[in-house]
Amino acid sequence: MGVEVGAQAARSRALAVLRIRSRASAVALLPAAVAVVLLAGGATGHIVGGHWGTVRWIVTVLAVVVLLAAAGVALVIARARPAMSPTVPVSEASAPDLYRMVRDLADRLDVPAPSAIALTPDCDSWLEDRTHRAHGRSATGGGTDGTDTDGADVTGDRGATRSANRVRRASAAPVLVIGSPFLWWMRVGELRAVLAPVVAGTGPSAHPDIAAARRFVRGLDAAVAVTSEPGRGPLSRTVLAGAGWVTRLLLRSCRVHAAEMERGVAAAAAERAQAVDYGLRIVAQEQVGLAYAGWDRLLTRVALPAWRMGRWPSRLDVGVVAALTELSRRDRLAEGFTSRLGERPACDLLEEPGSVDESTSLLAARLFHGGPAEAGPDWAPVDWQDYPDEVVDRTWRTDAARLHRVLDALGVRHPAGPGRPETGGPTLARVLDHLAIPVEDRPTPGADADLDPEAALGVHGAEAYEGIGVPGDEDDPDLAVSSERTAALAAGLTAEVAREEAAAPAPPVAGAEQQGPDHALWDDGTLPLFPLQPPRTGRDLLADHVTAMVCCAAMDTAGATPGLDWLDGPSLLVAGERAADLGPRVLTLIETGDPAPLREWLLRLGVRPEKPVRLV
Repeated sequence: MGVEVGAQAARSRALAVLRIRSRASAVALLPAAVAVVLLAGGATGHIVGGHWGTVRWIVTVLAVVVLLAAAGVALVIARARPAMSPTVPVSEASAPDLYRMVRDLADRLDVPAPSAIALTPDCDSWLEDRTHRAHGRSATGGGTDGTDTDGADVTGDRGATRSANRVRRASAAPVLVIGSPFLWWMRVGELRAVLAPVVAGTGPSAHPDIAAARRFVRGLDAAVAVTSEPGRGPLSRTVLAGAGWVTRLLLRSCRVHAAEMERGVAAAAAERAQAVDYGLRIVAQEQVGLAYAGWDRLLTRVALPAWRMGRWPSRLDVGVVAALTELSRRDRLAEGFTSRLGERPACDLLEEPGSVDESTSLLAARLFHGGPAEAGPDWAPVDWQDYPDEVVDRTWRTDAARLHRVLDALGVRHPAGPGRPETGGPTLARVLDHLAIPVEDRPTPGADADLDPEAALGVHGAEAYEGIGVPGDEDDPDLAVSSERTAALAAGLTAEVAREEAAAPAPPVAGAEQQGPDHALWDDGTLPLFPLQPPRTGRDLLADHVTAMVCCAAMDTAGATPGLDWLDGPSLLVAGERAADLGPRVLTLIETGDPAPLREWLLRLGVRPEKPVRLV
């Protein structure tokens, strides 16, 4: 009963959307109809004399103008390409078991099977219609009277007719988009339970009225985007402004009906899926939340540092399994966790999960970071076993080198004293001495320092960063740290990072023939679509760079090694154990100018801050 109620509500709302389309067409044709009546009346002698001739010509000209405007708007809507999600297509040959599972699920739900399967590097799944230009009811595979044309055997070749109709229905059915972390983290039964309400949505999607209403709304939405594009000439901008006004008006009129239609479709799909693996679906939804948490940590803590170095981890989905395994081990989040991992993972439904993981990992780098479409010298894949050396070590040494460049630009001298002769090499002692503040001059904890980082740069520092735009306290409150020297160093790092990012070449835009069908569906100028983090503040940059310098000194003088923590990202390993107490000591130095906790940590580990370190 719930299925019928939801489907009926969706169909009624779809008809309301189609009525709006019909009314818009009627408004466009009304002047033409009046003009035809007047011209016919004049030709037959029924409407003559007086001012009817003038009225006739005015109405005719108005009808022509309205028809031309309507034709222009219709052309814009018809030629506009709706936005489609960038995905990694999965062919049936590369995943026959996955296609078989989805078809069996569709048969059990008594709905059409999706036309294809694609993967998205996100924790979500949905149906996406990619048949915007296949207008008309014939695209649904049904006859004009609503019956299935499989029953028509006009030529006598029943098998060929049914085969052709199956192909036609498959081309019109929506594409099933699956979140790639689900395939690697979930078991086969859990994935089936999660996909049940999604696949059930193909039933309402096959209804001609709902399909036509969706195409109309998608066309309006795409036309609004086209008319809003900048960089056009005055004439084109004027013409498209009128078309944009009409499409926005129609879209506003359809908004409520379209939203209610989608709610009805979702309600009908959810109700239909109740009978399929209901108990398992409750458990699977818990795994969805767990997968999302691990995926977010992996992207922000592990993948992002690699992307900033020009490297992209080629097995992100394998990494999310490792991250979630570690999360469950630490926090005991999953009951029966060991027995669950003994079941068949959903990625076994793929013939070559490694290559699929690599493709989705590259797409994730594009979506979340804006990287190039293909690997190259400055955009190379990295395996997890090489991550500590290729990413962690390089990141720390690059940051340490940038820190010393800024110190050089600020005119900071290398430390000298008894037993510590002045040297030109980069040392941790230089950083500690510059950031340390005498006890009597340290700010009160919790008090805001009234510092001007731009003035603190001095003449020499200001010349070094002229034209970069060093942010002041009003732009970044976190720059007001322990002293003017600390604030100047943070401001200099911010300016140096901004200069390097501005000088970095733009990622090449690969052609559609190189990217594949799905990869040509979005504009590279809009990347990244989902940036992971806002720009780092000056204090965050300073903390990261000082931490990097400490890690370089520990690796070069105390035998520490770079490591990878699946939940927290790059980590320093001392005697095989993660050094988790470094961050608070660095923040104490930056925020209060007190180097004692950090010096005690260095002494305990045997790190020698006066020794030069190797930089990139």
